[in-house]
Amino acid sequence: MGIVVVEICDGNAITTLDIESIIETEFPEVAVLMNECLSFCGLCALRPYALVNNKRVSAKTPEECLDKIREQIKKELAVYQ
Repeated sequence: MGIVVVEICDGNAITTLDIESIIETEFPEVAVLMNECLSFCGLCALRPYALVNNKRVSAKTPEECLDKIREQIKKELAVYQ
C-alpha cells in the first residue's frame, strides 16, 4: 500500500471519473480505496469529495476535485522528500 491513501465513497459524484486508475497511474506511491460509505452523507450528496490521508478535499465538479486531490497528494508526498 502507498504512503498516501485516497479514500473515495462509491456513491459520490467523483466516481464519474476513473479516479482510481487516474491517481494510481500518476502517483504509484498512492493507494486509492473505494468504499461503500465514508459517513459524510450530507457532503456526498452536495459535491464531489475524497479523503487524502484523512483530510477532506472537495470541489464543485469532479474535474476540479481531481485537481485538488492531486494538489493534496503533492503536499503529503513533500513530507517524504
